[in-house]
Amino acid sequence: MNEWILITLFIVAALVIIGLLLIVLVYKKKKGGKIGETNYQVFFSIGLVWLPSGVVFMLTINQALGFVFMVLGVSYITIGLANRDKWKKKEE
Repeated sequence: MNEWILITLFIVAALVIIGLLLIVLVYKKKKGGKIGETNYQVFFSIGLVWLPSGVVFMLTINQALGFVFMVLGVSYITIGLANRDKWKKKEE
């Protein structure tokens, strides 16, 4: 049982470190003025990958994990389609 506590603490510590690094990264980009416009087409593409992945996970590995992937996929697809007018056009 002790190893589960250590594993959980390691995971929490890793998530906290990643979160802090992301906060510093966003702060530096805002300060430098280099934050670009959001690419909503990428949200749509990620959703198209995560939705079927969720179905596969639900049927093969774990229903809860599959459901989470499916919900995230649908959410990303919805965000992408809601902002379709802001998609970047290919410049030829």
